[in-house]
Amino acid sequence: MQTSLRYSGDSKALRIHAKEKFPIDSKTHLQVQGELDTRTGVPNNFCAMIRHSYHDLFTSLGVGMRYDKRDKVRYTLRGKKSFLVTNDDSVNFVIKGRYDVDQEFKGEVRRSC
Repeated sequence: MQTSLRYSGDSKALRIHAKEKFPIDSKTHLQVQGELDTRTGVPNNFCAMIRHSYHDLFTSLGVGMRYDKRDKVRYTLRGKKSFLVTNDDSVNFVIKGRYDVDQEFKGEVRRSC
């Protein structure tokens, strides 16, 4: 399990973040992660997602749902694509994206970097 302590100026509280990956097969895993606000003692968010890797295409996709204390339950679709810059894999360019919808499949949120 991966754990970390995070501090955000927005909430002015220390948060405990944890993530665990449970393998399903060689290219697929269940990823569960959550965050606990130490000031209030309640979870900020929780996410469960099935992630699948396409190693030959340098791509991964994920589908799941997440709970956020502001948005409540949302469905999530994530993707990540790597482009090699050098032939020896020492430098690459990565594009990530996420698409969220609410329980009624409205109010989409798109994020990319």
